[in-house]
Amino acid sequence: MEMSQQEVAPQPDIRVLQPAGWVAPRGYSNGIVARGRTVVVGGQIGWDGQCRFHSSDFAEQARQALQNIVAVLAEAGGKPEHIIRMTWYVIDKREYLAAYPELGRAYREVIGRTFPAMTAVQVAGLIEDAARVEIEATAVIPD
Repeated sequence: MEMSQQEVAPQPDIRVLQPAGWVAPRGYSNGIVARGRTVVVGGQIGWDGQCRFHSSDFAEQARQALQNIVAVLAEAGGKPEHIIRMTWYVIDKREYLAAYPELGRAYREVIGRTFPAMTAVQVAGLIEDAARVEIEATAVIPD
C-alpha cells in the first residue's frame, strides 16, 4: 500500500510508536498509543449493508469492507483517522499481494493517510464463502 507514515499529520491523543533506528514501515505503523473512547469494529467483509456482494474482486471487496468500517465507526462519532489497529484476514496471500496497487488506491480513498498498527493473516476460509477478505478495526476517539 505504498504509503509512508511520515506523511501522517500528528493528532492529539494518538501517537505513532517508532523505535529509534528502525526502518519506517510502509502503509502501517509498528505501534500506536492513544487516549480516549475505544471503539471496536467487528470483522467487516465485502458486502453492503443489506449483506449483498457486488463484486468477487479482492480489491473491490476490501474497499467495501473499509467503507463498512467507516460507517460503523461513524455511529460512534468516529472518523478514519481515529483507527489505531486493523487486522486483515485474507483467503489467499498471493491474491492480496497482487492487489497492492488497487488496495492502496482504495485505502487512500476510503481511509485516507492514516496508518494504524496492522496485521495481515492468511486463513483457510471465512464464514461467508463469497468473501475474499475480512477486516476488523479498533479506533480511539480522542476525549
